[in-house]
Amino acid sequence: MTHSVPATDIAHAAAQLKAGELVAFPTETVYGLGADASNADAVRKVFAAKGRPANHPLIVHIGDAVQLADWARGISPAAHTLAQKFWPGPLTLVLKRNPRVPDAVTGGQDTVALRVPSHPVAQALLRKFGGGVAAPSANRFGRVSATTAAHVHEEFGDSVACVLDGGAADVGIESTIVDCTRDTPVLLRPGWITPQQIEAALGAPLAAPDARAPRVSGTLDKHYAPQTPLMLMEGDLINELAHSLNRQGKRVAALARTSLRPLVDGLVWLAAPADAAGYAHDLYANLRKLDHAGCDAILVEQPPDDAQWVAIRDRLNRAAAGSGEAEGS
Repeated sequence: MTHSVPATDIAHAAAQLKAGELVAFPTETVYGLGADASNADAVRKVFAAKGRPANHPLIVHIGDAVQLADWARGISPAAHTLAQKFWPGPLTLVLKRNPRVPDAVTGGQDTVALRVPSHPVAQALLRKFGGGVAAPSANRFGRVSATTAAHVHEEFGDSVACVLDGGAADVGIESTIVDCTRDTPVLLRPGWITPQQIEAALGAPLAAPDARAPRVSGTLDKHYAPQTPLMLMEGDLINELAHSLNRQGKRVAALARTSLRPLVDGLVWLAAPADAAGYAHDLYANLRKLDHAGCDAILVEQPPDDAQWVAIRDRLNRAAAGSGEAEGS
């Protein structure tokens, strides 16, 4: 549920951005850790706070599509079509950068990622600030994304001076990213807006990423990961593996799509929502809860293999690949 934020808090956050400080704020996807996108020194603070590699570009959040020309050049008809159809909303467009965009934002590339968030608190902050806010997800690099203000505090403690609490993020997973720098737009990261929706808006198919695809947020093989080892499997294997690990003296946590909990001692069992929207909304909060359960393994039931679940499967596959590794990997 979205929380309203007092105008005085919005004004304070905007002043912090203008002063070159970091501000955590809600979007409809996840919470972002934001800096003034035109201030390279401020942007570098984001990388330092997250432990993020300097060549891993950020998404610039803007208040309205009319600001596109401030950040991008050579904006294609396809980009205008997608902006008109899906903004404000969970879609990021990759465009050729305006020369004034700092290298710190783009990872040194000739492209910039832009989106207009729909969350009312993000909208209010962007209006008050008046510029672009470079903001990756508000968590340590490679770890589970933050979808509440409490998650942000859990990640960064008091090191982020200003955290705007807008309630739990509505969508719960990061934006869809489309590269609009070529003749045929390319899907770089799946999100809640599906490829089918984008293709319907364009009246043409999307292309798949290739070696020329720009680097963008959240597309490393290992990402969105809890520190507890996570295994992704078909539902009928969870019972079998939970018993096996229990016999080895290991504590097990599970994220399943049924409330029928196996009879295993010490098993921590979460039944995820059956629908894709509910599952996505709760995903990162559920992974954090299971990560904090003090277990030796997290078993996650593989979600359905259809269009609405593509982005969820993407996040879980990357989480499984990166789980159990050292902080900041």
